[in-house]
Amino acid sequence: MANAAAPLLFYEVAFEKREIISDDGAGNHESAFVEQFRGRAAFIHLRGSEAVMAGRLQGRHTQVIRVPVSEHSVLVTATWRVRDLRRNIVFNIRDVEWEVNRRFIAFTCESGVASG
Repeated sequence: MANAAAPLLFYEVAFEKREIISDDGAGNHESAFVEQFRGRAAFIHLRGSEAVMAGRLQGRHTQVIRVPVSEHSVLVTATWRVRDLRRNIVFNIRDVEWEVNRRFIAFTCESGVASG
């Protein structure tokens, strides 16, 4: 029998971290997001709160992306981003929260905004 608390890991996502890709030696550098790892995830679409509804009016979509704890996922911070590989949608990570069962990490993410 399946565990009711376990999410359906329907989506495949890539986690990307900003890295310096070139340096001119004079203190100027160029950076880009570089894929660090891929994994399966569950998406929980948020609806209803005033902040979520206001974001939609501005073309932003907020949702929670849940992934199993792994040697890679524990390294992710709010400076990273997540890319849905099937739809090629990029989500900026706004918050990282370990779930009570310590088996999953929940990332509150937002699409439709520029990366910082």
